[in-house]
Amino acid sequence: MPADGITLSPKSHIMTYEEIYSIAKEFVANGVTKIRLTGGEPLVRKDVSLIMEKLASLPVELAITTNGVIVDRFIAQFKKCGIQKINVSLDSLSSAKNASITRRDYFTKVYNNIQLLLKEGFEVKVNCVLMKGFNENEIIDFIELTKYQSLQIRFIEFMPFDGNKWNMDKLVSLEDILKEVYRHYDVKDFLRLDDMPNDTAKNYQIRDYKGRFAVISSVSNPFCDSCNRIRLTANGQLKNCLFSTSESDLLTPLRNGEAITPIIEKMVASKKKVRNGMNTIEEFTNTNIHSKNRSMIAIGG
Repeated sequence: MPADGITLSPKSHIMTYEEIYSIAKEFVANGVTKIRLTGGEPLVRKDVSLIMEKLASLPVELAITTNGVIVDRFIAQFKKCGIQKINVSLDSLSSAKNASITRRDYFTKVYNNIQLLLKEGFEVKVNCVLMKGFNENEIIDFIELTKYQSLQIRFIEFMPFDGNKWNMDKLVSLEDILKEVYRHYDVKDFLRLDDMPNDTAKNYQIRDYKGRFAVISSVSNPFCDSCNRIRLTANGQLKNCLFSTSESDLLTPLRNGEAITPIIEKMVASKKKVRNGMNTIEEFTNTNIHSKNRSMIAIGG
């Protein structure tokens, strides 16, 4: 979260629950089988329970990514809507570090809610964005959480977005992570697991540990050739890649009663082969490209 916060969008610019449902139906009719609510923070919407219920009526797997602060209020709602997979964002096991990056001191609440979700039988993944000089010394601490818990830790390489002060010096790469793992664990106990089709993560496990961990290496070792994700933002814009600097408006034509399937098909067909066309590390250093991609906290979806 930027120190001065972000500019909030007018309510009229944000999709209503009916519009979310209408667009979701269009995607499902064209073959989408999984929908994930993410953010920003999806649970702060006053009508989020209604959104979940409407989406749960579609023939899809429904999942959610959350900051974990208020998930304890939604346990019954998740179960009612058949939501089993819950990703929780947590970048450090230090309360002070989390407060410095989120601008809120909610570490204990989030950690306790992760334990609650596990106790209630949910499939929980913890998303941790690694940054040099901040939390790269916590890699083993996070992995050790998987020793006795059916938890998946997902280390995410720091990606460039508008306003997040990204540079290569802050990148903790897949190679860096694996080096740290090899330093701490015996090679015979470090297992490479099979990835699911279209998986964005490379999956691993320490022998005899109950949980596992994964690395999303979108910068140093991209998975773009098998990525089948597409994102609908909270204000009805379609992004075919998180790195994409261009968006296609679905909300305006929907409100005008126009067909949106041709727009969806065009955006899917225009997905770039690698990282929205940023094929080299050198292109990542071009801040003019990053500044055209809205910040992650403002994307929603």
